[in-house]
Order: sequence, then structure tokens, then C-alpha cells
Amino acid sequence: MIGTKRLLIALLLLVTLAVSLAAQQKTSIPRLPDGHPDLSGVWWRGGDIGSRGLNLAPPTGAGGGRGAQPPSYSSLYQPWAAEKAKALGDKDDPSLRCIPVSFGTLNVSLFGLGAVGQIIQNPKFVVLLTETYHSFKIIPTDGRVHRDDVPPAYRGDSVGRWDGDTLVVDTTNFSEVPWMFAEGRVSFHSDALHVVERYRRVDANTLEIESTVEDPKVLTGPWTVPKQTLTLAPFDQIMELNCSGIETQSLMDGAAKQNYGRK
Repeated sequence: MIGTKRLLIALLLLVTLAVSLAAQQKTSIPRLPDGHPDLSGVWWRGGDIGSRGLNLAPPTGAGGGRGAQPPSYSSLYQPWAAEKAKALGDKDDPSLRCIPVSFGTLNVSLFGLGAVGQIIQNPKFVVLLTETYHSFKIIPTDGRVHRDDVPPAYRGDSVGRWDGDTLVVDTTNFSEVPWMFAEGRVSFHSDALHVVERYRRVDANTLEIESTVEDPKVLTGPWTVPKQTLTLAPFDQIMELNCSGIETQSLMDGAAKQNYGRK
């Protein structure tokens, strides 16, 4: 009987501790007056492109350790798309013409072609800003549906909703012009591209993002993006990195020559 009482007391203490830890975590997350987590801030992986602090290590389960590796975006190409990809290379990369990517070269939509992005939030909208190139997303969170009166866009058309403390962003109506990624990574898609992202602020300094990508015209099935973990940067503004085409002309010429030499 005494042993049973001790067990019950121990279980009660564990439950109390779990509730206390959950409450502490909840209070450590910045929130707007409406109670939703405030995702605002500049987010990165510890450094910008070219800096020593940038962490490019693959997330857990995304290339580290043993066992079967999860599929990549391009590995899910339908046979016709895989054949088309073989004919494309660096010279065909739309980003060399100052066109932003549809998703994110580092598997983070917020980053675009770079490695840092900024979120600005109010009760009606969440805005994602990227440094490259002239790219942004305006995400309504007031319950409205996708617009049907706008042309396809490089970054698509997004709407958001709250699932508890997680912001779910649904994006459709993409232009076929951009690739998913840049840096010569062949990753074309169709106008049926559909991306669902889940943003969760774990604590004051950590943001987790999970995403699923679908394109029934190009892919054999959904692509589950490895979970991305970002940290709050020690500054509160991103820079503007312009692209006029002049900066990339030499890259385009070099890529064209390299491609010609392979023939």
C-alpha cells in the first residue's frame, strides 16, 4: 500500500513538473496582444552567406547518420521531368536573371537565395522579407482565402491560419518561371506547385519550420522538407541586396561557355 502511494506521489510530481515546464516555455515565447506567438525578428543559422558562423550542416535525419536517406526534391521528378532536368544546367538558372526562387536555396522559404530573412507581424498579416532579390511574402492571417484575381507570382499567393501556436502558411498560384532553388540546382516546377509551411517559435530565440511541397504535374509525390531550425540574429534589420543583371552577366557568360565545352 505504501509503495502504491509513493508511486502515485511520484507520478503527481512528474505531471506537475511537466505542466510547470510547459508553462515556462509558453511564457518565454513573445506574444502579440491577441495571444498568438510573435514571429517577428531577423532569423538565420548563425551567419550570412560567406560568414564563418553560417551553419550549413544538414538537419537531423536529412543526410547525417546511417540508413536510408529521405528523398530530395529533384529525386521525386516524374520520368519526363528527370529527362528534362538532364538538359538544363547553370546557364539556365533563372536567378542569374535576378529572378527570386520559389522556395529557398537552403530549404528555407524565408531566406530565398540567401541565408537570412526577416519576419514582421501584426494581428492581420505576417510579412516575410528576404535580402535577395527584392523578394517578399504578405500572408493574411484573418481568415481570408486565396485570391482568384491575381496573376501567377514568383513567390505565389499565400494565406495563413493559426493551429494552436503554429502558423500554417498555404501557398499556391506560382509562376512557372522561377526554380525552387538557385546556385545551378536544377529544380523547375509547374504552375500546380503547392507549398504548406508550419512556423513554430519554440522559445524567445528559436524558430522551427516544417514544409511540404506538392506538384502533381512534375513530382511523383509530396516532398517533405527536413525540419529547419533558425535562431534569432543579434540585429533587427536585413539589408537590401540589389540585382540588376549587370552583376550576373559574367556568371551567365561563364556558365554558357562551360555548358558549350561539354558538348
